[in-house]
Amino acid sequence: MEVLRGSVRTYAWGSRTHLAELLGEEVPSPHPQAELWLGAHRDQSSTVGDPESRPLTDVVAEDPAGTLGPSRRQRWSDRLPYLLKVLAAEEPLSLQAHPSAEQAAAGYAREEAAGVPRTAGDRNYPDPLPKPELLCALTEFHALAGFRDAERTVRLLRALDVRALDHHTELLAAQPDGDGLRALFTTWITLPQRAVDDLVPALLDGAVAHVRERGEFTTEARTLLDLGERYPGDAGVLAALLLNRVVLAPGECLYQPAGSPHAYLAGAGVELMANSDNVLRCGLTPKHVDVPELLRVLDFAPGTPTLLKGEGTGPVLRYTPSEYFSLARAAFDGGDGDDGDEGEADLGLEGPRILVTVEGVVRLRTSRGQVRDVAKGSAVWIPACDGPVTIAPVDGPALAFAAADGLGS
Repeated sequence: MEVLRGSVRTYAWGSRTHLAELLGEEVPSPHPQAELWLGAHRDQSSTVGDPESRPLTDVVAEDPAGTLGPSRRQRWSDRLPYLLKVLAAEEPLSLQAHPSAEQAAAGYAREEAAGVPRTAGDRNYPDPLPKPELLCALTEFHALAGFRDAERTVRLLRALDVRALDHHTELLAAQPDGDGLRALFTTWITLPQRAVDDLVPALLDGAVAHVRERGEFTTEARTLLDLGERYPGDAGVLAALLLNRVVLAPGECLYQPAGSPHAYLAGAGVELMANSDNVLRCGLTPKHVDVPELLRVLDFAPGTPTLLKGEGTGPVLRYTPSEYFSLARAAFDGGDGDDGDEGEADLGLEGPRILVTVEGVVRLRTSRGQVRDVAKGSAVWIPACDGPVTIAPVDGPALAFAAADGLGS
């Protein structure tokens, strides 16, 4: 068990306060800070050790059996299969979806055979891996996720009362299912730019009127207005009308499986994903949108996103929606005493683990007897050879998140 130092990504949609406050830096930050990366990503690996440190990618490569475990090194081809992030969004991220394992492998092979450079802006599959994602909210968190029930979307479109939408609305009303959503999404995402430039302003006028009337879909209308202002002329503004608008309370977790269209709108959370860069963008971005490939990947089945319920008792809940990752959320209210010995709980994760503390201080104890306190904003790397780990609060309330793969024992 060693100190792990992550890296901060400064994307334009990030927050100037949340990560800076977490890391004990100047608030507000001079630049938007979007994500704290904790893992062995090939482009920006975390480092292990104090005072001397090495990239986690090198640590794993030098001893895959000890760091990953003998069986896991074979399953994951000597790579850490997940990437843990603390994410802070003040502006919406791009609308996107991720491929399944089969789609990722086939797409990667196809682009490799075609000689598409892995760093090319129009490359869809820079690696052969899927990219499921899990987001656990730290603050109130707003997102778009999955296709809304088609009949409810018809009600929304009618409520906006935009004449230019009438034909599209009635087509979906005549086929209120996944096939109808596919047809409407395809129509909108392939509209000529002139048609998008006409339709989006008309929609915004309808949204303004709906908000003034405090209609049934006021939240969706406000989201439409925000996206239309930020991304004028983007067909993704239309596509966003078809998706569920989700609000997570702190502690609630949302899973994004393969094919699920989604966009994070605002808030802070802990994100855990497969260690992959495969993204198919749907809009709300100046980056490449490959419509034919996107239509092959998207899952148009409508429904309401399910918030995951963690497994476990006591302060530690575990979420394991994928074989690529499992997330443990350890929340202590500070009532177990000051020395951290009372209220120790089993972290309950196997194999290579990464833990980050976001509130207070926690005390970790390995099966080998090693003890380490991890304060707010700090992280540790726990290799498989350290065995089971317990966690306890130190001197008050604490909140920490730990990542592992989803294979179990």
